[in-house]
Amino acid sequence: MREHDVRAADGTRLRGWCTESEGPVVLLCPGLGTIPEAWPALVLPSSGVRVISWYHRGTMGSDRPADPGRIALEDHVDDAVAVMDAAGVRRCVVMGWSVGVMVAAELARRHPERVSGLLFAAGVPGDLFGGVLGVLGIPAAVRRPLVRGGARAVRAAGGLVDAVLHRLPVNRLTATLLQHSGFMLPGADPADVAKAVRRFLGHDWRWYVTLALALAEVPGRDLTGIGCPVTLLAARFDVVADPGLATRAVACLPQARVRVVPTSHFLPLEAPEVIAEELHLLVARVAVVERAGR
Repeated sequence: MREHDVRAADGTRLRGWCTESEGPVVLLCPGLGTIPEAWPALVLPSSGVRVISWYHRGTMGSDRPADPGRIALEDHVDDAVAVMDAAGVRRCVVMGWSVGVMVAAELARRHPERVSGLLFAAGVPGDLFGGVLGVLGIPAAVRRPLVRGGARAVRAAGGLVDAVLHRLPVNRLTATLLQHSGFMLPGADPADVAKAVRRFLGHDWRWYVTLALALAEVPGRDLTGIGCPVTLLAARFDVVADPGLATRAVACLPQARVRVVPTSHFLPLEAPEVIAEELHLLVARVAVVERAGR
């Protein structure tokens, strides 16, 4: 995997990354503030696909925009297009995890000619905070303001949160404890978890929550009209993205395949073999559809 700079449509410098494996190109719309190592199935030379992606504005080496308001959903979609253009890719399979599902879905809605297939992993295409805690049975009318209030509290106490999380020791032991917390589940290699969590905790948390709150205002999306093959991987024990909400979002699509996986929100880490299997199946489906359309 190598990193490089990409210039966004509004001039913001983004830090992009790509793998150098052989195979069809896949654009990865990442989870908010996540790293390539969160996708162990995709960063290996044997993955069978070449992944292109980027880090969100103001995270992991990408600059914050000159206009602080340029962090809406359409800005992230423009960044996805910029990453494709920089790689010389006109059309490809697009996958997303967590908030990346929102970006991938919106990219397909706005630029259908750029998207040949979609893979959604543990995410919803809209109503971000409406999907949090849904698996616990808490009504949406309660959980939206609850989660929004919690996020605003973290932003207000950003300096204190940084002071604590930046000093938190992260190793195999703490990773294993996290995997038994309910927020995550066992299944992933503790070393992979430790590596991902260590970098994740280093965020500027005031900015991180600002990014999340900007996306929280996006309402639920009607995906009717998306005609490419779609695969949804819903995490059965996901406390961040309600699997029921995710499933209902794609129910209207004629070429949707749904698979419920017994993982937490961290499906790419906990079930990398499922990611690889379903991605290769989606690539094959896309090839069949595109041959039939010629």
